[in-house]
Amino acid sequence: MTEPLVVRREIQIAAPPSTVFAFLTDPQKIVSWMGLEAATETHPGGLYLLKGVAGDRAKVARGAFREVVPVHRLAYTFGWEGSEEVSPGSSLIEIDLVDHDSGTLLRMTHSGLPNEAQCASHNKGWAHYLGRLALRASGTDPGPDGGPARSA
Repeated sequence: MTEPLVVRREIQIAAPPSTVFAFLTDPQKIVSWMGLEAATETHPGGLYLLKGVAGDRAKVARGAFREVVPVHRLAYTFGWEGSEEVSPGSSLIEIDLVDHDSGTLLRMTHSGLPNEAQCASHNKGWAHYLGRLALRASGTDPGPDGGPARSA
């Protein structure tokens, strides 16, 4: 059996878990570091929706919350409207927030990706956006979001 295609990332954020959790669940706070418009219903079965721009086209990510443990854990399905490879709800994002070193250690796992190319693309996206989240949650404005840099 082969290892499943999974993106795993950890980042230390200079803010308490309650602050980081708010930046992951409150639509107004989400768009301060990612996307242009967001909607969340933070309960199991509730909507996760994020609208943004990739290059010159609009992109919409959609899923549903599976687990919501305030200030500690989120799990939600995820996918892109109009995508055959990563369709809405086809992958799973799990985020754990651990009180660590006067801040928060964020551990993220994104599973259910269909191939190495999608894994690499989402890994690049998560690196970009988790960096922006760390800045924003710690009180720094990350500036306008141009999205993850595209490879030539």
